[in-house]
Amino acid sequence: MTITTEQATWFAQTFAHLADNVERAVLGKRHVVELILTAMLSEGHVLIEDVPGTGKTSLARAIGQSVQGSNTRIQFTPDLLPGDITGITVYDQKTGDFDFHAGPIFANIVLADEINRASPKTQAALLEVMEEGRVTIDGITRAVGKPFLVLATQNPVEQAGTYRLPEAQLDRFLLRTSLGYPDHAATVSILGGAAVATEDLAAVITPDALVGMSELAADVYVDALVLDYIARLVDATRSADEVRLGVSIRGALALTRAARASAAAQGRTFVTPDDVKRLAVPVLAHRLILHPEAEFDGVTPEAVIGQVLLDVTPPTRREAP
Repeated sequence: MTITTEQATWFAQTFAHLADNVERAVLGKRHVVELILTAMLSEGHVLIEDVPGTGKTSLARAIGQSVQGSNTRIQFTPDLLPGDITGITVYDQKTGDFDFHAGPIFANIVLADEINRASPKTQAALLEVMEEGRVTIDGITRAVGKPFLVLATQNPVEQAGTYRLPEAQLDRFLLRTSLGYPDHAATVSILGGAAVATEDLAAVITPDALVGMSELAADVYVDALVLDYIARLVDATRSADEVRLGVSIRGALALTRAARASAAAQGRTFVTPDDVKRLAVPVLAHRLILHPEAEFDGVTPEAVIGQVLLDVTPPTRREAP
């Protein structure tokens, strides 16, 4: 069933209200805020990659505060164990039973701070839960519930004592983005104390309402020509000269889901090629593996996706739903 115009209007108003609330704490970053909210409503996860001091953690906490659900923060360190994230079973001598002690991953919004500081074994503990929303411990599978969003941060500059995220885990993130430094006007406002502390933000939506928005986003109409456009974009990444491994079908599905949520956020009941173009770089770039020669020449995944968008012709007409 396709989303109605009234539902799309309500979706867009609620989305704007959420973004406004988050932007009270993180000034001048509306585009990034909307990207993360789009990922959350697409039931995906986000990797925020930027230099220190740009507000990565504040942004993640502001989004967590805006949702009237549970939110946790995990500070990743080299000695962090998988059980510290997922939880462990402990033997109770009084009852003679094993009791499960849930880890911080059992929350609606999980801030995984400096995720690349944990060992690959600990990073791998997130794979199942990020993909399937559940954790298996001692043969028992437990769901983490909905909504569920992992907001991971990492510093791409300081590499001492860090572990590069494996490609399999990078592919689990629906999109990767960065904040960058605020512009002059936002900097002056921040220095003047205009930003609201994240802990002072009021929740503006319940978890159930957020799940309802995700279900509405999944009903946004996508024309066959737009689906064909997404497929051609993905195919083009696989045949690009600079690319050793292109975008998988998971990446194509992620782009489709994100485009649906983006269209609803603008009050539309259908996806346009512009929705796909706008999201192609944050959704697809981190999924590419370049040839070492291309990396040595300074080619970036973002540049490859940009060229693919220029080379692949978008559809110019749409069939009505």
